[in-house]
Amino acid sequence: MSDMITADLVDLDLAAETKEAAARSLAERMVTLGRVTDLDGFLADVAAREAQMPTGLDGGIGIPHCRSAHVSEPTLAFGRSARGIDFGAPDGPADLIFLIAAPAGADDAHLAILSALARRLMNEDFTTALRSATDATAAASLIRGEDAARAESDAQPKAEAEPAASAGPAGPADPEAPAAEPPAAEEPTKPADRVFRIVAVTSCPTGIAHTYMAAEALEQAGQQAAGVEVVVEPQGSAGFNRLDPAVIAAADAVIFAHDVPVREKERFAGKPTVDVGVKAGINRPAELIAEVRGKAERGEITGTASDHASPVDNAGEPGEGYGTKLRKWLMSGVSYMVPFVAAGGLLIALGFAIGGYTINKAPSVAEHFIWTDHTSWAALLFQVGGLAFSFLVPVLAGYIAYGMADRPGLVPGFVGGSIALTINAGFLGGLAAGLIAGGTVMAIQRLRVPAPLRGIMPVVVIPLISSAIVGFLMFLVVGKPIASLQKALTDWLSGLSGANAIILGVILGLMMCFDLGGPLNKVAYAFAVGGLANPNEGSLKVMAAVMAAGMVPPLAMALATTVRGRLFTRTERENGKAAWVLGASFITEGAIPFAAADPLRVIPSAMAGGAVTGGLSMLFECTLRAPHGGIFVIPLIGNPFLYLIAIAAGTAVSAGLVILLKGARKTGRPDQAAEAGSTGGAVTGDGGAGADAKIPVAV
Repeated sequence: MSDMITADLVDLDLAAETKEAAARSLAERMVTLGRVTDLDGFLADVAAREAQMPTGLDGGIGIPHCRSAHVSEPTLAFGRSARGIDFGAPDGPADLIFLIAAPAGADDAHLAILSALARRLMNEDFTTALRSATDATAAASLIRGEDAARAESDAQPKAEAEPAASAGPAGPADPEAPAAEPPAAEEPTKPADRVFRIVAVTSCPTGIAHTYMAAEALEQAGQQAAGVEVVVEPQGSAGFNRLDPAVIAAADAVIFAHDVPVREKERFAGKPTVDVGVKAGINRPAELIAEVRGKAERGEITGTASDHASPVDNAGEPGEGYGTKLRKWLMSGVSYMVPFVAAGGLLIALGFAIGGYTINKAPSVAEHFIWTDHTSWAALLFQVGGLAFSFLVPVLAGYIAYGMADRPGLVPGFVGGSIALTINAGFLGGLAAGLIAGGTVMAIQRLRVPAPLRGIMPVVVIPLISSAIVGFLMFLVVGKPIASLQKALTDWLSGLSGANAIILGVILGLMMCFDLGGPLNKVAYAFAVGGLANPNEGSLKVMAAVMAAGMVPPLAMALATTVRGRLFTRTERENGKAAWVLGASFITEGAIPFAAADPLRVIPSAMAGGAVTGGLSMLFECTLRAPHGGIFVIPLIGNPFLYLIAIAAGTAVSAGLVILLKGARKTGRPDQAAEAGSTGGAVTGDGGAGADAKIPVAV
């Protein structure tokens, strides 16, 4: 730790009023010492990490942190704020701010030191001493652990002497002493005193701070609870040391406190489980221990997860509303459905491109295939794509149920999705089937089950009962009304024309560009893809409008960085080059780095351009049979020239607005305009893509 923090990296009178300003102030100290090579790039990485989850903790602590390619060596800066700064903690602003900077390839030793700091933050004596420190040197020494090490060294001789002193009265000179010992010897044999053993796993996106703070909090809560033993496996950035299988086997219950999927999760299957976010492990560890003990007493078995966790990996925090949980469950299904959409849809589109639009009437290639005939190859592509497409609704339903109830939800989810196809309930039926299946399994899992049946519950009992219930409800209760609604929606899309079509295009364009690959974007995309299952003129127009609007944000950012590069940081200009390709490929997430750095200017601009493109695409009556591909499927688009004009118009609108808004900001802040001109960077210091920003191959 001595190499990580010095007095020069401590600010006991931090004057910043926002978390962005605090991060900048502390990061500037790192730049001065040569620990950070690109201030704007590093701050962008910090902002990207902060966007994943607030870094404020109960007790007045803020720990902004990230792994970044712009960090030359592991560094820690500390600031103390008199007013307090909002880092999103439930109990209010933070007065102790730790900025942790780890290189992209930090080694295990340095990460271990960082984790040690994270654990010390859970010690009230440590934070109290920091609040009362009078100079930077003393604070740095305290953070390095030097004072604690000396105190421990001074206390060691006294601790060693205590056993000898206590042994005196109990020695042979006291013949009555043995008479007092039998009651103590009997206590361990009482059943009520059996230790309740808990194993826990903690992890966070960066794997530096929250991971180890949650581990420390759970261990401390276990020590304070009577008759409880907690053993934690922190899964941090440097990997993890697996718990001894014997320890897991002997455990009575499991706690998962995590924001990324638990690795090798199947090791913990078959035990009562509490599954929450990592901050719950930090803020309320005693409640989690009490909750999992209650589940064990009731015989609730929920720890039956597979190694490959769902995107949401749990139903959410207990304090989350049903709207938030519902969004996570639906996104689980959509995330697994997208690869089937891309593969199946593009194969179908290639079949049409090679064999023409009558290829859907070709005989089965299993019965009729001519190796030298291009139409046979086109029919092969079309039929394989059609089979892949036929999985859309079952996969959607199955993985919605998976997101709700884990692996036991898969069977009833797939069964319900297949029933939705059978009764022509389509995409809406799949949504309903997934929610019904997940809810049914969750209800069954809450039942108190005799111990002999627990082993077969996830394999036999839950799939059997839940599939029967889902089948009954889908065939006889909710399926037919949903099928009628699906038909009405299809007929409405088929009849879209004029102003109604344009308005729908504008709405879909706004949705595609609001969160750049997030939930609202996925809803619009899923709506369009659902129409391709039974294509008609209206649904093909919707698909075209959605893809066109989704291409606009990254293309607009690329154009803006090309036309007015001085308004953007060096990192953003580099990201702009990649955004050309991402936008052309219909990967809306290519604009995320720009939105993360400057959301108030980028997102409204992107939405305006998306609305223009969506409306124009509908006005021009463009159609699209492929669910993905960007400009690479232009030959499959109806009215392709007008389609490109719609995309170009939206891109120009978004780029123009971004340039106008960023230019107005710099004009309004002349004190920083000179600085931006000399450095070539944006005045906000919010850079481009963060180290944690992921660009998946999806919309």
